Amino acid sequence: MKYTFGFIGCGNMGSALVSAVATGNKDAAIALADYDKSKVDTLVEKYSAAASTAKEIATEAKYIFIGVKPQMLGDLFDEIREELKSRTDDFVLVSMAAGVEIFTLERMAELDCAIIRIMPNTPVAVGKGVILYCSNENTSKEDVDFFVASLNNAGFVDEIPEGKIDAASAVSGCGPAFVYMFAEALADGAVECGLPRDKALKYAALTLEGAARKMLESTEHPGALKDAVCSPGGTTIAGVHALEKNGFRNSAMDAVVSSYERTLELK
Repeated sequence: MKYTFGFIGCGNMGSALVSAVATGNKDAAIALADYDKSKVDTLVEKYSAAASTAKEIATEAKYIFIGVKPQMLGDLFDEIREELKSRTDDFVLVSMAAGVEIFTLERMAELDCAIIRIMPNTPVAVGKGVILYCSNENTSKEDVDFFVASLNNAGFVDEIPEGKIDAASAVSGCGPAFVYMFAEALADGAVECGLPRDKALKYAALTLEGAARKMLESTEHPGALKDAVCSPGGTTIAGVHALEKNGFRNSAMDAVVSSYERTLELK
């Protein structure tokens, strides 16, 4: 076995995971392959990884991260299937293809092997992401434990039953887009009140960051934390009223449910 980690597909998410793995595993050998050679060249230089091919990674890597789009999986497995089948050592396929279940990956690979399915979100790029994962029965506890430890620098790594991964991803995977929209709206409101745009965006982002940290470190329900900010007859409760009048919580719930339902439609 030549490489500890091999990445087939080095797009935004793949690159973020390369960063996390390389930072947390200084001595690990990492191989990278992508149709866009410039992406590989940038990562090779930054993390002392090796430029490789999909076939070589399928032959030589212990953990094979598959970062291609779901519609490209069939072609990829056609390319690397024989290399996978010819292996006599243990390896683990790690798929980040949205909506593609483990049994589908097993069918595409046409062999019984260890598979870990992950759903990361974009904040893994700054070490504050959420990585949901599940695995099949061929994956040993030792392989899972090493995988989890290897991605700790990406953020929170959490095991979840595969039947719940799409619902969870509607929050953690799609949620950053909703948060960015809310941050932009907060900043827009502040700009309308006369605040410069750069300061409005900075304050909105820091407020979201601080509120999220408070929520994670507190034992109180979010509703109680909200109530603690709302003085009787004060400014905050007036703003809360405006949000509720415009269906804020209903819209947020609809966003998550709509994302989940769309995931099911794409299967």
